[in-house]
Amino acid sequence: MAQFLFEADLHGLLKLDTPIPNAPPARWQRKAKESGPGPSPVGVSPMKPANRSHSSSKTPSKTPGKSGSKVQNTPTKAGGDRYIPNRSTMQMEMANFLLTKENEPAEESPTKKDQQKAWAVNLNGFDVEESKILRLSGKPQNAPEGYQNNLKVLYSQKMTPGSSRKNSRYIPSMPDRILDAPEIRNDYYLNLIDWSSQNFLAVALDNSVYLWNHASGEIIQLLQMEHPDVYISSVSWIKEGNYLAVGTSSAEVQLWDIQQQKRLRNMTSHCARVGTLSWNSYILSSGARTGHIHHHDVRVAEHHVATLAGHTQEVCGLKWSLDGRYLASGGNDNLVNVWPCTQGGGGDFAPVQTFTQHQGAVKVSTGLPWADIYVCSILWSTNYKEFISGHGFAQNQLVLWKYPTMTKVAELQGHTARILNLTMSPDGTTVASAAADETLRLWRCFEMDPIKKKEKEKANSAKSSIIHQSIR
Repeated sequence: MAQFLFEADLHGLLKLDTPIPNAPPARWQRKAKESGPGPSPVGVSPMKPANRSHSSSKTPSKTPGKSGSKVQNTPTKAGGDRYIPNRSTMQMEMANFLLTKENEPAEESPTKKDQQKAWAVNLNGFDVEESKILRLSGKPQNAPEGYQNNLKVLYSQKMTPGSSRKNSRYIPSMPDRILDAPEIRNDYYLNLIDWSSQNFLAVALDNSVYLWNHASGEIIQLLQMEHPDVYISSVSWIKEGNYLAVGTSSAEVQLWDIQQQKRLRNMTSHCARVGTLSWNSYILSSGARTGHIHHHDVRVAEHHVATLAGHTQEVCGLKWSLDGRYLASGGNDNLVNVWPCTQGGGGDFAPVQTFTQHQGAVKVSTGLPWADIYVCSILWSTNYKEFISGHGFAQNQLVLWKYPTMTKVAELQGHTARILNLTMSPDGTTVASAAADETLRLWRCFEMDPIKKKEKEKANSAKSSIIHQSIR
């Protein structure tokens, strides 16, 4: 019996028309309750869904729960709900014309084209339309006739010379060595130090001359004047470095042999102190306070071979050119004279060039004149295109300059009084400065490359003295 009851319950659950017990009321029942009490619709069972026909039903005019007066009508045409545009109403021909016209070059009036071309020529120097900035193949176009490229110098310029490049060598700011120079005369017009090719530094201290061996540090007193009132006014080494010329305040020019440490000659031709000396092979030129320059041939007894009269005041600087063809002289009369080489004989000699632009006494160094109120000495480097100048008040410094740019390379300070003279070591690396503070300072400011240094030493060792055995 229980089996039959279970099947009856299962069969009732499978029937879709059977009302669901304990289910919420249907929508039509809720509307009926909301509209008020009344008779139930005919043919509709309260426990069964109404059997509604699709033909008699209508689509609701409003969405339940929303307000509004808009009526949603069913589309009258098939496919309208896919939103396919109606292409027949569009201007396809006009659109095609506009698209194809964009790819065509714009037509411009001849006046506008000419104006753009003129602007391009003025701004760029050439017509942009006629030139190709980037070319993948083909030869480059030739520049118009008369056209000059301002950037050409960047590609055709030669390699920058060593002296104009940025300075890369180390220049010590402190002196390599300081030597005492007691009783050195504080006189701008005198030339009291000179460095020989054999590495001996000659220094005139009042009435004595001392030799300092740079290699060993040995100091030798070469001479001392007999009369206490006579002082040394100038010293100069011969090129070979074995003879030293000495000028005195008593108008004498002496010649000394340093190897034997004895005087070879005493030449007298001036009538005033000899403040400057310069060698040209066997010719020794001396300048005196009278403004005269004498040439001495040290090989012969009659040594005075020529007189140059071109200064009205004391001659304070003499220097022969490296080739021995010209002699430059500077004087207290603010003049610089350039004299030709004389081969002896009498007569009047005239300078080939005279410079009158200076406004102070002029000293001459290495064949080129230089003058300034506060420049006391100048020296040209043999290793670089540079020179060094010694100054006086107020800083008493040495300044390195590049030539010909005239840019300052370095400043060397240390002296407490004005610099009197400068001289160069035989290897061209060290400069010795003598100052009124009674000191000598050695500056290693022109250090040379080791390979070039060996080549220079080898070339100097091959040279021999011209007058080694000819001085009497």
